[in-house]
Formats: sequence, structure tokens, C-alpha cells
Amino acid sequence: MNTLDSLLKDIANPAQPFLTYYDLATGERIELSAVTTANWVAKTSNFLIDGLDAERGTRIRLDVPTHWESFVWILSAWSVGAVLADRDADIAVVGPSLQADEQTCVALSLKPLGMSFDNAPPGFIDYNAEVLGHSDHFQSFDPPTADSMALDLDAQTQTHGDAYHAAGMNPARVLLEPGSLARDSAALIAACRGNGSLLIAANASAVQRNRIVADERAHPL
Repeated sequence: MNTLDSLLKDIANPAQPFLTYYDLATGERIELSAVTTANWVAKTSNFLIDGLDAERGTRIRLDVPTHWESFVWILSAWSVGAVLADRDADIAVVGPSLQADEQTCVALSLKPLGMSFDNAPPGFIDYNAEVLGHSDHFQSFDPPTADSMALDLDAQTQTHGDAYHAAGMNPARVLLEPGSLARDSAALIAACRGNGSLLIAANASAVQRNRIVADERAHPL
């Protein structure tokens, strides 16, 4: 059964770099192996279940720029069987722009090393202040099936099985510029299935992106 809740288990060498994030405006560089990514995903999945009452079919609007934490949230949503949606959401997860009016609103500071806001934004749950208190082991009691909805974006829907097969496999080390959630989701699935890895370059010029490609032996997507 091909579902997206166990993508990281497909990676042959989970100790190798899997997510590498550059922010050229701040000089930040952070690298996560599949093991470390899985720890963040487990904590976030437990936060979703225990802190936000998420369950299979819960609709999550993820409005966060392409970032290592956005990939953690994509994987976590699928782990609990939630749907990544751009409308009619139960939960909004946003960056520091704090644009949301859903009933439950979560904010990511996107500060280096996953730091929290200096002060919790009114009306928002500070994800980075909450998530570390959750277990890094997650066990779903209602896992998604291949027919469970995974994506509802731009009036296009995909089940777990559809998204798994449509993305294919990519064994390369891929450099991503900031892009859409649909693009990021497909790139993530392909990297997991193909034992590849992802680099994200934020606030980078063409020259800086070319240098990262050369230094990291990566391929632009």
C-alpha cells in the first residue's frame, strides 16, 4: 500500500543529509538527516493530535514559504492523515506574516534553529514554543489509506496513492528555489522514493544559487 505517512522509511541511508536549508540574507545554513527530520515530524504529528485535535481528514492550510520547517509540516500532515488544502481549512499554519482567520491558527517564526517568537503572537499558537515538548516517537491509531485525500490545492485533489505515483522517484540532490506547496510536495515525495535529498535556497541571487549548486553537487529543479 503506497501512502505518504511513511515516506522517510523509504530512504536507504537515513543518516545522510536529507534537507539542507540556506538563507542567504541571514547566512543561515541548517542540515537535517532523514533521522533528524523524522524526529521533527514525530513531534509535530504528536502536536497535531494532542495539541490541535487533528485527525484523519482534518484540513490544514499551510501558508509557509519553502523552508525546512514547511517540509516537516507536509510530512506531519500526511502522517496523521490530514489534507493539505488551500481553502475550507480547520487549521491554518502560517509564517511570521501572521495572515490567517481559521478557527485554529499556528504560527512559525522561521527563525534559525527553529527558535520561537520572542512573544507569542496574539491569536496564534507558537509552534516552535510548543513542539519540543512532544514525543519524538509517533504511532498513528488511524493511519491513512491509499484512497485517503492528501492534497486539495488549486481545485485539484490527490489521494495518497495518486500523489505517491505521480511524483515518481528522484535520486538527485536537488536545489529548490521558493515555490508552491504543490511543487514542494511532489519534490519531497520524489526525493524520499528515490533516495535523493533537497536543498532550499532562500533570498539567493542567481550567482549564489549557482555557487550552492557547485558546492553541494546539486541539480536545480
